[in-house]
Amino acid sequence: MIVMPRRLADEVADRVRALIEEQQLEAGMRLPAERQLALQLGVSRNSLREALAKLVAEGVLLSRRGGGTFVRWQHESWSEHNIVQPLKTLMADDPDYSFDILEARHAIETSTAWHAALRATEADKEKIRLCFDATLSEDPDIASQADVRFHLAIAEASHNVVLLQTMRGFFDVLQSSVKQSRQRMYLVPPVFAKLTEQHQAVLDAIVAGDAEGARQAMMAHLGFVHTTIKRFDEDQARQARITRLPGDPTAFPREK
Repeated sequence: MIVMPRRLADEVADRVRALIEEQQLEAGMRLPAERQLALQLGVSRNSLREALAKLVAEGVLLSRRGGGTFVRWQHESWSEHNIVQPLKTLMADDPDYSFDILEARHAIETSTAWHAALRATEADKEKIRLCFDATLSEDPDIASQADVRFHLAIAEASHNVVLLQTMRGFFDVLQSSVKQSRQRMYLVPPVFAKLTEQHQAVLDAIVAGDAEGARQAMMAHLGFVHTTIKRFDEDQARQARITRLPGDPTAFPREK
């Protein structure tokens, strides 16, 4: 059997993965500039570009023209098989189940915020801060991914593995079911400002060790998210009705 030599780009890609792990870069965080990263890894910029393109294709990284390269949120196989697939099946039959998930999140995340305020280590708090900083990105895709990581970092800080795995499952589902709505929230300045204010309140309460304050802040935040997404969906449905033309086969049938 002939063993083909390993391509340099594959080796560089592995080194970038190791760098992400060593520096504990979270989803939404930006990699160093290309020139700096090439020097840091001791490789040519061409080899680095090829490696980054490979990682983008694999879904490890997210690239924005003129905006840099960012870490993309990764899915967990445990949640995919045990929680995600059954919920995806439910929502395929009725998309309104996404609001059931938001209601369940309301119950679970007020608990993770409470426990995080009591149990978070300094490393946990720093991770939550970094995720919060990434939500301030001007790119709605990057910001919405960082939003997911912010909530998961809080679940991790609760140090309750059942709550954490359940949260991962919910976000795997929501990543596809309300992705556009979440990104849209980051495109509307007043909504973006409100999200930032609410995330800051949750962060501050956790850092201060204020369990009840963290629970209340998370409750207010998720209530706002639920209401906003529902309003976006209603606006979209209303706009679809308005734009239907007479004679359009997709239009609502007229009563006789």
